[in-house]
Amino acid sequence: MDEKEFTHLTQSGVHMVEVGDKPVIKRTALARGKIKLTPETIHLIEKGEVKKGNVLTTAQIAAIQAVKSTSQMIPLCHPIPIGGVEVEFCVNHDSIEITVNVSSTGKTGVEMEAITGVSVGLLTIWDMVKSVEKDENGQYPSTRITDIEVIKKEKIKIKLEEI
Repeated sequence: MDEKEFTHLTQSGVHMVEVGDKPVIKRTALARGKIKLTPETIHLIEKGEVKKGNVLTTAQIAAIQAVKSTSQMIPLCHPIPIGGVEVEFCVNHDSIEITVNVSSTGKTGVEMEAITGVSVGLLTIWDMVKSVEKDENGQYPSTRITDIEVIKKEKIKIKLEEI
């Protein structure tokens, strides 16, 4: 196999891909994911009765923080200037869907930041409701994180005077 097929692989191991010569472009990415919960847990979240506090606000903050910290968690991910993060939730009868929209003006994409935000937001929800999701044996028979995906990413060329 030709080593050049893998952009991060070298004879000495791995390396961070050089992006210094790439143009500065406005980039956005939208990602989403879902956590399946019991209807009883959803009801507690909606009524604000989860003992750890406001689940969705905490998950929103966690998702934003994760977006900003992505390059510290994923070894070969470039640190990039985050221009904005929008986190939204759709609460259903037995699940919560989170969408994270990230924007940046830079030389590399923001899809890893968006899916990291989704992942950490969902993990935060699980952490906050785990005491009510457990069964009598301490297991999570119906709790599931699923469908984490990048829905869309875009590049918008900008003029140098806009930077």
